[in-house]
Amino acid sequence: MRLLRLLLLHSSFVIGHWSFCAVRGAASAPRLSILDTGAIAAATTVNTAAIQSAIDRLASSGGGTVVIPRGIFVSGALDFRPGVNLHLEKDAVLRASTDLASDFPPRRTRIEGHFEESFTPALLNADGCDGLRITGEGTLDGAGRPIWDLFWKLRKAAPDKANFKNLAIPRARLALIENSRDVLIEGVTFNDSQFWNLHLYRCRDVLVKNARFIVPDDYKQAPSTDGIDVDSCQDVGVDDWFFSVTDECIAMKGTKGPFALEDKHSPPVERVRVTRCVFKRGHAAVTLGSEATVVRDLLVRDCRVAGAMVVANFKLRPDTPQRYENIRYQDITLESTEGAFVSMQPWTQYLDLKGLAPPRSVVRDVTFSGLRGRFGSFGVVSGNPGQTEIMAVRFKDVDVNFVRPKLGVWAGSEVYFDHVNVNGSPYPPTP
Repeated sequence: MRLLRLLLLHSSFVIGHWSFCAVRGAASAPRLSILDTGAIAAATTVNTAAIQSAIDRLASSGGGTVVIPRGIFVSGALDFRPGVNLHLEKDAVLRASTDLASDFPPRRTRIEGHFEESFTPALLNADGCDGLRITGEGTLDGAGRPIWDLFWKLRKAAPDKANFKNLAIPRARLALIENSRDVLIEGVTFNDSQFWNLHLYRCRDVLVKNARFIVPDDYKQAPSTDGIDVDSCQDVGVDDWFFSVTDECIAMKGTKGPFALEDKHSPPVERVRVTRCVFKRGHAAVTLGSEATVVRDLLVRDCRVAGAMVVANFKLRPDTPQRYENIRYQDITLESTEGAFVSMQPWTQYLDLKGLAPPRSVVRDVTFSGLRGRFGSFGVVSGNPGQTEIMAVRFKDVDVNFVRPKLGVWAGSEVYFDHVNVNGSPYPPTP
């Protein structure tokens, strides 16, 4: 197993065959406040030019850290340069403009498993920025409510609601980091994103720790507000995060369709570790899909699920040759009377076989161990008939009270139980 080789080490620790390192930035690098390049903390002022000037000034002089001070600073799309970091001080807010036509001009961007030639960029865009640091106690704010309202208004008016897609209207992600190594994101709050919050694409050696993803509790369904999308990345650690969103909290992503394995732009998602996270709200805690081809070596450990959601969500596309392998959920505390622990079943939204025969898929070597607490339902393990081979799914050392205690298992699935107690009795019950 490949070990992480982060360049700037502070401390390291090992769990099994996993090795992850905490990272630190260079303390001697220059810091530049956006106030010094003309930024103004006012709701009516868009500071894109001033903040981009700070980024470019540091880049031209060898790098450093752009500092967002206390206050609310509105901006459009920003492009980070290699060697330039971002620090948000306590009570600092970097807020996305909602004038997307003016402040987020469309460009070619990676989204939903492919490259869209003309779609909204993110608030923070970083491509090829090895060693990037985004730190501090401040907030990245998407100002999402009016954008969410518009999305639902247009969807309601659409003649074919089922095919009203996520990309139907411009919406900005809070951060898109791509083609970068040795990345640290620490302490920041991601709030009210218009679309996905943090999108990592083709990155390696990433540590995301001690931060929050928030959608207001009073907003029922903010569309596509995924917390973290791990897209075609390797060696990613997600530690000590709090999630309260209305879509996937963490999603493993890649590409889709019958030619997915030939897509050189979408390498496998490998060696991802999620530890000590709290999942309060969302569709699912950790999801494989909906655009995902190969996901292997995923560890979810020592987490608490306090909301009604799917804990372990495996989306099985009938049009994609998927490989989900070596997946571990360990020491999970469940604290809800709703939701489902596992959902491993077909997912057919936007299905497109392109006239070809349905491909074969495999799910194997999946272990759920150390599960405690109470939850809504045990869930279901089911593949696409004639397409999905489900092998070596194990439930071990489980003691949970389920409102709906039966695990639905599709015929032919290879599922094992070892020291499993459901509602105080051994599971499965003796015939």
